[in-house]
Amino acid sequence: ATLGAVFGLTTCFSAQVREEPQSPLDYFIGGCATGAVLGARAHSYMTGTVACLGFGTTAALMKIGNKEGWRLTGPPKL
Repeated sequence: ATLGAVFGLTTCFSAQVREEPQSPLDYFIGGCATGAVLGARAHSYMTGTVACLGFGTTAALMKIGNKEGWRLTGPPKL
């Protein structure tokens, strides 16, 4: 629950500071902050760095995919 709260709070704060809502960069920053918290919890710089890049990239790609209409699967077959 803490990681979700950090992600949401950081994403919203970044969007307000940058005055550019719904930007993929805001989601990257939120994911990176979440990874940093996870690294601090694990007491490992390497875990924090990898989680920052992983969560940030995944969040940004999900946001870009939603904006562009990407689909992982096709429509359901009836």
